[in-house]
Amino acid sequence: MQKHKLIVSLTSPYARKVRIAALEKKIDFEMVVDVPWNDDTGVPQKNPLGKVPVWLTGDGEAIYDSRVITEYLETIASIKLFPDNPIERIKVKQIEALADGIMDASLCLFAERKKRPKELQHQWWIDRQFGKVHRGLAELEKILGDKMYFYGTEFGVADIAVISALGYIGLRFSEDFTWSDQYPTLARFYSSMMRRQSVKETVPVI
Repeated sequence: MQKHKLIVSLTSPYARKVRIAALEKKIDFEMVVDVPWNDDTGVPQKNPLGKVPVWLTGDGEAIYDSRVITEYLETIASIKLFPDNPIERIKVKQIEALADGIMDASLCLFAERKKRPKELQHQWWIDRQFGKVHRGLAELEKILGDKMYFYGTEFGVADIAVISALGYIGLRFSEDFTWSDQYPTLARFYSSMMRRQSVKETVPVI
């Protein structure tokens, strides 16, 4: 059986989420950088949606969508990132979905403002996506409160998803707003999580 592989873009927050999860679970994998925006990308041959991350199992099977991959990783290593209780698991996955939604809106913003000519950009669309980002961050602040982790007393997939969203906002929108000033609870959380090796190793770079 071959080594597991993970196809990523180094700026993708979804790919960072899977990278952190795999590192935390101590899964041995090879990272393959393939930017879906590039003309010569091979990502669509592995994921018909043309998105990263894509996890390639030792048998060569392609698993895609970061939420699906994190669920898959839970089955192949003993270190737990999800609760066992199905109701509690749904609570965690809802936080993950909220963080992923913030990433979705952030990617839409990036595509609209950086990939479209200025004269073709729609301010109402930009404002709508920023609204999603801010409402999502405000909700995450309420959920976290004075706790160290988003669920329970151990680091898990909810924390990983939020870390990935915050890192991407900091990468792409530092000129628009300093999220750490507007959302101090999340800033405290992110600063604390940056002490983890898996988080430090995966900071997005352009």
